[in-house]
Amino acid sequence: MNVTEAIAARRSTRAFTPEKPSDPVVRALLEAAVQAPSAMNTQPWSFAVVQDAAQLERYSDGAKLLLLERQPRTKKTSRYAELLASKDFNVFYDATTLVVIGVEEPNDYSQADCWLAAANLMLAATEAKLGTCCIGFAIPLLNTGDVKRELGFGPRALIAAPIIVGTPSVVPAPVPRFDPRVVSWSR
Repeated sequence: MNVTEAIAARRSTRAFTPEKPSDPVVRALLEAAVQAPSAMNTQPWSFAVVQDAAQLERYSDGAKLLLLERQPRTKKTSRYAELLASKDFNVFYDATTLVVIGVEEPNDYSQADCWLAAANLMLAATEAKLGTCCIGFAIPLLNTGDVKRELGFGPRALIAAPIIVGTPSVVPAPVPRFDPRVVSWSR
């Protein structure tokens, strides 16, 4: 699979088998992640890997509660309130592995740097026939002091990119994409 094929094949996976990616596979994904570019080559990212089922469930429950407390009640967000209130909904879609990408000393560019690393990780996972999904619902919880400490991050750290990884139980269908919207092209 070349990079263009991996880009075209990558999907947000939300259904996984109970199989955990092996340590060497996770290590290979992290090695791909750190090949990302970063502002002024600072390479600011740090990683935490969570494969403990009870910890993942606790984080899912905590994320749902936190989001329900903070979520503004609007017509647009009401569908999320029902989903988040469901005991059956797991924000990590029952994936067996969560890779948390954060930065210890945030600056104006470090969040973008973390997302570049996340993109590399997701493309490498696609090549390895693994599914991934960015989990924005988890970001508020993962940035709480207690959770950052539990994950090994310092108090000033910013958790930017939580990515679930696992073997897909269902391969998502392609999603139609819009043509590039070019608002300017100076020559």
